[in-house]
Amino acid sequence: MALLRKINHVLLVLVVLMLCLLLHNTLFRASTPPKLPDHWRGRGSAARVPALKVPEADNVVPVVICSSEERMGGTMATINSVYSNTDASVFFYIVTFRDGVKLSRQYIEKTKLKGIRYKILEFNPMVLRGKVKPDSSRPELLHPLNFVRFYLPLLDINHNRVIYLDDDVIVQGDIKDLFNIKLKPGHAAAFATDCDLPSTHEMVRSIGMQTTYMGFLDYRKQEVKDLAINPRDCSFNPGVFVADIREWKKQKITKQLERWMEENFRQNIYSSAMAGGVATPPMLIVFHDKFTTLDPLWHVRHLGWSPDARYSESFLQEAHLLHWNGPFKPWKYPAVHSDLWERWFIPDPSGRFTLVRPDSES
Repeated sequence: MALLRKINHVLLVLVVLMLCLLLHNTLFRASTPPKLPDHWRGRGSAARVPALKVPEADNVVPVVICSSEERMGGTMATINSVYSNTDASVFFYIVTFRDGVKLSRQYIEKTKLKGIRYKILEFNPMVLRGKVKPDSSRPELLHPLNFVRFYLPLLDINHNRVIYLDDDVIVQGDIKDLFNIKLKPGHAAAFATDCDLPSTHEMVRSIGMQTTYMGFLDYRKQEVKDLAINPRDCSFNPGVFVADIREWKKQKITKQLERWMEENFRQNIYSSAMAGGVATPPMLIVFHDKFTTLDPLWHVRHLGWSPDARYSESFLQEAHLLHWNGPFKPWKYPAVHSDLWERWFIPDPSGRFTLVRPDSES
């Protein structure tokens, strides 16, 4: 009987040990993060479509663009314009939310875009908690996807250089010419400045658009004064840029951008009531005097700031890239030069995204 009790005791210990080991393995697997940083956890690993590994190659031009459900048609028009105007091998990284993954895939696979190379990545907006506060003046500028550009090195991509494009641009030139720009040593990005194109000066003056740091930062705040940035220095628009991912990581650009987001959350040193909302000022601060200048024809902007101010047709034909930054988007009425956007528009097979024109309004 004693022997039987001893055997039962040993068996009980073994069972307990096996249960502990099983529980440990289960917890370990659940807590082990996917091959993405913490910013991208919580909603599962990034959705990848198609599931493939994109090699780092000299002849591949990686383009990052965001795709929200309500602006899906804008994203696809941008992609179509890029894809149609180059013979380079372009790979598109389409960043969206979980509910936009299926729609993005459907838009591509059921239209002329089915031949593009792409991957869909899911963005977790929880990364912005404690960094962005609600602001009713221009709520569209607070959309979480506006901040994807801050986190480029954390995306599931395999390239040392990428192009970032907003979803309200049309590329008329060959994208590989933009990609091949030579960045100066120590520069993590290249932007087009707001003071660099004489042809746009009349447009800028007519719509009251700001072209200097004074229009983006609150110089009454001590934190801004301590930056020692001349308020008359030319600003830039971060809706189009080329990024060196290695240099971005080396300089910890994302951490710097997050620091200024958190500072604004506490001190309100800029707001969406100012020209660039809350996504532009951190970029202006971190990259001040530390970026390579793009050819201004690679970022002809301000097309979305007024339904009346127009550029000359000859100038628009020369432009390599058009940007409808501002509240008047080319897929809505009223908007200027919308014909240049519509030639690249692809109807949404799901019917969710439609053009808003006077004849379609009720």
